Amino acid sequence: MKKFTLLVSALFLFAAGAHAHGPVRQKVKQDITINAPADKVWALIKNFDDMSWLPAVASTTGEGGNKKGATRVLTLKDGGTIKEELKKHDDKKMSYAYKIKDMSAAKTITHSGQDEEVPVLPVSNYAASIDVKAKGDKTQVIWKAGYYRAYMNNNPPDEMNEEAANTAVNAIFKEGLENLKALAEK
Repeated sequence: MKKFTLLVSALFLFAAGAHAHGPVRQKVKQDITINAPADKVWALIKNFDDMSWLPAVASTTGEGGNKKGATRVLTLKDGGTIKEELKKHDDKKMSYAYKIKDMSAAKTITHSGQDEEVPVLPVSNYAASIDVKAKGDKTQVIWKAGYYRAYMNNNPPDEMNEEAANTAVNAIFKEGLENLKALAEK
């Protein structure tokens, strides 16, 4: 009976602790089929220091080319910046993965009596990959990411909660993939 009581108590404490935790890792995956050969599509996105295909980006500067550890700084059309690091690049598999290292703030808000900087992309610990796959004379591009909301404590402000993070990432992926399709199908 004592073991049963201890087990029930432990389960109760675990459940209570699980409910009180902070953010949950979010995932977004989008793909698009493009009516163009995979080599043509890959040529548009393979260079880590070139994000000209992404409409929200005004310019990109980079160091290190397509080698692991290379960095790029995206300057957004609204003036914000995002610094990213290349984690892997495979020209044969037409794939690369990257991680956000730093971002500028879009604005500062007051939340729970504290000033909080809202990053230009309301996420933290963001890692993503882009894969280009030949499908006959067409191409499938798969862009996926995992991340947390920008506000890591409980009770996030609306600007930095899961909904804000998911809405922002989904919008960027959709706009980027649709623009890539338009560029490749010209």
